[in-house]
Amino acid sequence: MKVVLISTYDLGRQPFGLASPAGWLRREGLDVTCQDLSVLPLLEEPVRAADLVAFYVPMHTATRIAVSVLGRVRSLNPNAHICFYGLYATVNADYLRGLGVQTLLGGEFEKDLAALARQLGSGQSGNIPENTRIGMERLQFKVPDRSDLPDLVSYARLDLGNGQTRTVGYTEASRGCKHLCRHCPIVPVYQGAFRVIQRDIVLEDIRRQVDRGARHITFGDPDFFNGIRHALSLVRELHTEHPDLTYDVTIKVEHLLKYADQLTVLRDTGCGFVTSAVEAIDDRVLEIFDKGHTRDDFVRAVGMFRDIGMNLNPTFVTFTPWTTLKGYRDLLSLLLELDLVGHVSPVQLAIRLLIPAGSRLLELGEVREALEGFDPALLSWTWRHEDARVDALHREVLDIVQKDDEAGLSRREVFARVWRAAHRAEGVEAQEIPDLPVLPSLAAIPFLTEPWYC
Repeated sequence: MKVVLISTYDLGRQPFGLASPAGWLRREGLDVTCQDLSVLPLLEEPVRAADLVAFYVPMHTATRIAVSVLGRVRSLNPNAHICFYGLYATVNADYLRGLGVQTLLGGEFEKDLAALARQLGSGQSGNIPENTRIGMERLQFKVPDRSDLPDLVSYARLDLGNGQTRTVGYTEASRGCKHLCRHCPIVPVYQGAFRVIQRDIVLEDIRRQVDRGARHITFGDPDFFNGIRHALSLVRELHTEHPDLTYDVTIKVEHLLKYADQLTVLRDTGCGFVTSAVEAIDDRVLEIFDKGHTRDDFVRAVGMFRDIGMNLNPTFVTFTPWTTLKGYRDLLSLLLELDLVGHVSPVQLAIRLLIPAGSRLLELGEVREALEGFDPALLSWTWRHEDARVDALHREVLDIVQKDDEAGLSRREVFARVWRAAHRAEGVEAQEIPDLPVLPSLAAIPFLTEPWYC
C-alpha cells in the first residue's frame, strides 16, 4: 500500500500536517512519501505508484494551489484515491467533489486517514463510498515523522532584527479553538472545540527538530492559551531541556489580558515574540468579528508587553466592507503612535477579508447584504466596497507590499509608502512620518521571514 502526502503551502514552515499523519501511517506499515511543493517540485514516480494521494489543505492559499495541482496528479495516476484533509477540506466539500476528490477529512484527521489507507490496502478500493468526515475524537497522537521532508534550512527563518537569523522548527501543542470569532476559518470545523496534543509527543517532536538544527520553534496553535496549564507546563519543561532554544506563540488579546500575570513565564522560558490576531482597531468591526476585545484592550496589551520587555506582533484584517479611508489612516496613525511599525509584517497592511463557506459572518444581515455571491474557485464569498476608493487603495497597497518585499525594503520604508498612498486616496496631504525613538529593550524586533499570511 503506497501513500503520497502532499502539502502545497504552509506559511513557510515545515508542515506538521504531513509529518503527523506520516507518523501514524508508517506505524501501520504503509509506504509513505511526503512531498512539500512549496520547496520542491512534484515527484512524478511516487504519484504514479500511489494507491492514495492525500492533499493537506490548512488554509486558503494552500487549497487553491492544491486544486491547481490536482489535474496533474490525476493525469499521472487516474486510479489513485484522492483525499483532501485539513481545515479547508470539508467546508469546500461540494466544490472539491466536483473536481473528483473522493474523501474529505477535517478536524482530527490522522486516525481517519489511517483508516482510509487500511481500507484501500485491504482491496476494497472499489467499494469505498464518497466520504466527508470531521473527526472530533480525542486522539492519542503519534510522534510526527519528518524523515523525508526537506531540511529545516529550506524554510522561513527567524530574523532577530540585528543581522542574525535562526533556523526554525514548527510544531503544534493543540488544535481547534474555544472561541467563535465570526471571521475565523477554524470555527466552521471545530465549533468551539479544541484538542490537546500530548506533552510528551510535542516535546519529542521538538527534540528531533533540534537534532536537525532548529534553534527556534514556532507553535502553530490557533491560541496557545486555550489550554493554559498545558501550555505553561510545556514551555517550562522545554526551557529546562533546551535553555538556549527560543520560540513564538499566538495568543488572542482577550487571553493576554486575562492571563497577564503569566506572560513573564513565556518571557523567562525563551518566548521571542507573541503574535496576536488583533484584526481591527474599529470597535464596530471588532464587534462584527466577535473578537472579544476592543481598541482600548489592544492598546492596554501593547503597554503590558512594553512593561515586561516582550515583543507583541499584531496581525490585522485591514480591508473589510466596513473599512473607511479615514479608518485605514487611523490604523496607520495608531501603529506609529504605539511604535509598532517594526512589529507589523507589511502584508498585514493589505489583508482583505475572506469569507469562506460556513463562516459565522453569514449569520449577520449586514454581512449578507454586502455580498455579491459565492465563488467556488476563489473559495470565498465575494464582496465589493461601496466606496470604490477603498477597493482601489487595497489594490495599490497590495502592489506596494508585493513589489517592495521583492526589492528588500525595510518594514518602515514599506510603511512610509503605504502611508502616502492612504493619504492620496482621501485627498489629504501626508505629513512626513515622525522619526519616533525606539525603546532600547525592543531595538531588535524578531520576526519570521515568510512574507505571506493566509
